[in-house]
Amino acid sequence: MVVTGLWETFKERLIYDAASGFSLDTSRLTYDDAYLNRMEPAMQAALEAMRQLEQGAIANPDENRMVGHYWLRTPSLAPTEDLRHCIVSTVSAIKDFAERVHGGVIRPPTSAKFTHILVVGIGGSALGPQFVNQALSSASDPLTISFFDNTDPDGMAKVVAALRDIASTLVVVISKSGGTKETRNGQLIAKAAWQAAGLDYRKYFVAVTGEGSELDKTAVKEGWIARFPMWDWVGGRTSEFSAVGLLPMALQGFDIDAVLKGAADMDTLTRGDITKRNPAALLALGWYHCGCGKGGKDMVVLPYKDRLELFSKYLQQLVMESLGKERDLDGNVVNQGLAVYGNKGSTDQHAYVQQLRDGVHNFFAVFIEVLKDRSPRTVQKAPLREFSTERVEVEPGVYSGDYLTGFYLGTRQALFEKGRESVTVTVSEVNEYAVGMLIALFERAVGLYASLVNVNAYHQPGVEAGKKAAATVLEIQAKIVECLSSASQALTVDDVARTAKLEESRENIFKILRHLAANGRVKVAHGASIFEDTYVSA
Repeated sequence: MVVTGLWETFKERLIYDAASGFSLDTSRLTYDDAYLNRMEPAMQAALEAMRQLEQGAIANPDENRMVGHYWLRTPSLAPTEDLRHCIVSTVSAIKDFAERVHGGVIRPPTSAKFTHILVVGIGGSALGPQFVNQALSSASDPLTISFFDNTDPDGMAKVVAALRDIASTLVVVISKSGGTKETRNGQLIAKAAWQAAGLDYRKYFVAVTGEGSELDKTAVKEGWIARFPMWDWVGGRTSEFSAVGLLPMALQGFDIDAVLKGAADMDTLTRGDITKRNPAALLALGWYHCGCGKGGKDMVVLPYKDRLELFSKYLQQLVMESLGKERDLDGNVVNQGLAVYGNKGSTDQHAYVQQLRDGVHNFFAVFIEVLKDRSPRTVQKAPLREFSTERVEVEPGVYSGDYLTGFYLGTRQALFEKGRESVTVTVSEVNEYAVGMLIALFERAVGLYASLVNVNAYHQPGVEAGKKAAATVLEIQAKIVECLSSASQALTVDDVARTAKLEESRENIFKILRHLAANGRVKVAHGASIFEDTYVSA
């Protein structure tokens, strides 16, 4: 790769916002002005579609819904006074609730204060709070946090076992519909755990859900501590600036006003119609260029900061659920998408940079650079209160943060020399404002890219298909259990299939019986082969 003239290209392409300290560098993308000129009409159409979306147009035609996550950080943009009031009043209620929890006004029955939060949610109801917690948590937070983010009973048992004091743990259950099975299961497991500890779970539980949902009705009927709204115009993967993310943030003591301002300021930067000065537009065009408009290359997200380690995981849902679509808006089969994975620098030096540089050329990189070595939220407890890692020289005049910068710049250059393209996003430090900016940047880029490839970024039929398939499997399980309970002798998989009239589901029957046997819910007698094992009710 010829690197002559890179400095001039860097100066020409760098977008820098002095007020926020944010910058975007696309100089390591190999497109030229002809590409930008060719894509300009499509990008202007995408920007116009985004303007219409922000004004309240139906941007999710498959579900006939508005898409309003941009209003969450700038309520004045909401198209009606009722929506503006909902947003503002919810933020106010969250602040008030957190203040009363911190002050001990809202307190558990047997303790002076709540000291921990258990968030029960999945997908967008967990990934955003998990990322923000990783990015912003400190030893001085008034409440610490853990998560039920799956329906794995062992995972939930591990979380419960690690709770320092279940009697001072607040439970926040998050589900828009209230019918998400993984969250419902976590809610029931938490309820059982609190009851097993002799506690009235109703005095510990808070709901974040849609008005009138199954969860909302449960919270009202049982008299939970509080309820906060979710709206059908905010998707799960873009809900971090709703009660989904703001409530855990506020309870942990984070500055939610700074987070919202960071997002709003990024919206302003990415709303402009001059493509070369719009970071989200250039990011979306970079994705289109690298993947030839078909997602032909994966996006590897490499944040050079431990606090941003979960950003790639957060972006997996935001990008892949939004862009991974079988059909475009015209009904054509297009199988669009953009695969995302990532690690953190400089850990990636010892993981997969070897393949990135010398292996299959099926990716482009997005580096996240942080200028300040230490977050302002990092505090020490006694006896190390005055200890500061950034003042420790690892070599004369060299600090560990210098090495982190060195590895980032070295990796970027090493990849570019082998024709591997990359983008660098830079923020001054990891704080609430920067986290808001980063989330908002990629939200906007996803929306613009979706317009470029003509897909609906705001629905997820594949996710719903998986849920329906899971429900079918559980129906099969119920028939298997009924079949075994009424049988007069042990049955093989084939016997169960014939008796229950499930001949087309033999493989699922085999898998379900193995699972039930492993957990002692049916008894198994081993035959000549695994397919001749017989099963009876336990």
